[in-house]
Amino acid sequence: MNTALEAYFKSKDAAVQADYPAGEGSANMSIADVYSVMDNTLSAQMYYNKAISILRKTTDTISLATALLNAGEEYSKSKKYENALAYYKESGILFKKANYLIGTAYNLGNTGMLYAEQGKDDLAMKNINEAIAILEKLEDYYAISDYLTYMSDIYLKRNNWKKALGYAEESLSLAQKYGLKEQLSNSNLKLSELYQKSGDFRESLHYYKNHIVYKDSVNNIEMVQKMADIRTNAEVAQKQIEVNLLNQQKKTQKIIAISSIISFILVLLLAFGLYRRYKFVHKTNKIIANERNRSNSLLLNILPEETAAELKETGKVEAKKFESVTVLFTDFEGFTSYSENLSPEILVQSVDYYFSKFDQIIEKYDLEKIKTVGDSYMCAGGLPYKSDNHANLMVRAALEMLKFVEDSKSNVDFNGTRFNIRIGINSGPVVAGVVGTKKFAYDIWGDAVNIASRMESNSESGKINVSENTFELIKDNFDCSYRGEILVKNKGMMKMYFVNQRLN
Repeated sequence: MNTALEAYFKSKDAAVQADYPAGEGSANMSIADVYSVMDNTLSAQMYYNKAISILRKTTDTISLATALLNAGEEYSKSKKYENALAYYKESGILFKKANYLIGTAYNLGNTGMLYAEQGKDDLAMKNINEAIAILEKLEDYYAISDYLTYMSDIYLKRNNWKKALGYAEESLSLAQKYGLKEQLSNSNLKLSELYQKSGDFRESLHYYKNHIVYKDSVNNIEMVQKMADIRTNAEVAQKQIEVNLLNQQKKTQKIIAISSIISFILVLLLAFGLYRRYKFVHKTNKIIANERNRSNSLLLNILPEETAAELKETGKVEAKKFESVTVLFTDFEGFTSYSENLSPEILVQSVDYYFSKFDQIIEKYDLEKIKTVGDSYMCAGGLPYKSDNHANLMVRAALEMLKFVEDSKSNVDFNGTRFNIRIGINSGPVVAGVVGTKKFAYDIWGDAVNIASRMESNSESGKINVSENTFELIKDNFDCSYRGEILVKNKGMMKMYFVNQRLN
């Protein structure tokens, strides 16, 4: 969070120096968004108001409307409903004037949720239903699933348990169909509450267990624990060898001390003993060297070579900024619904099958794997060593990943689950470093990473979606299709492109 704030403050200062009010206003809005996530309400409200004041002096209507909408949501969280409603009303007028449907839908939905909080159920239902109607046309199912839970609450307050249950089940159905991970947890929790109030505690417990399952990423925890166990076992083995060697050295020194007092005849035995000691030490040193090489190999599987060397030399790693890096995210479509119907062993085996091949592909193009989280795979190009060709190499790797996923569907030798995949790519500056002092993890931060994630979530099945930043770096080498400007949460409208194929 602190790194993100620092980047946004620098962005704001740059916009001020460039006399670019629209950029300054957007930067203040992003700062407010971060404070909102951190639950720092006072700072969030202050920077939202700064952003609104600056954007009112520009012609950027959509950014102004978005800042008003986000500010209203922040005031609603702190139960300042009158302030929130005033912002929502102005935001709604601006979105309608600009004919910006997605903004209008979110405005209606947030207004409906505010009315629901106030107990104004009829107004809440009217606004939420209008929002859902627009979002269905735009196929924004996450927001629909979220609003349906509010509709369930409204009908529950009216003692219409059947309709409340229907809306909650519809919310869960959408979440399952489109793999909406966070909403799967929320919908199951809502159903658990409904069945608890109806007295059906067995069904309530069933949905509550599902809520817990989707809330925690068990697979990821297991993978991290396995890596920690491997490293711990290697360290314990090396320590045991050192203890054994120390004990043997003490025994040998005692033998030498006793042998020096014995007669000339025993000197021959001493020489023989020394020779055997030499053989033992030589063999032991070889074992230690092998164990050290194993430890180094394990460390290089976790950290880049340069970072691992710095960590071994100084015991810590300084964060570094890279001005131009390309970041890739992948996500398996419908992974959550698969996880409900498959055993953990088959699910992990299937994911490992794909991720192992992805590892080979990025190594081929000299890219750096950052991490995997559940069914998401993240890598970057242009670090830890700077490169002028990182964007082109990343897109070539993405095309190979996509081909491998498609080829796997017809691979009769593969017994695991076949997935469809979405890929998103963005280029820009990042900060890279190692987090924590135990179980080290190399990671990257910055707006470029967030946008790459948005590129993936806005991609389509079997497609590679790239930002305008990446397109400018690859357009001479790849055939791309312009998708137009698409709304990105907290970023406004962004140009996006599908990569079709590599040009000869």
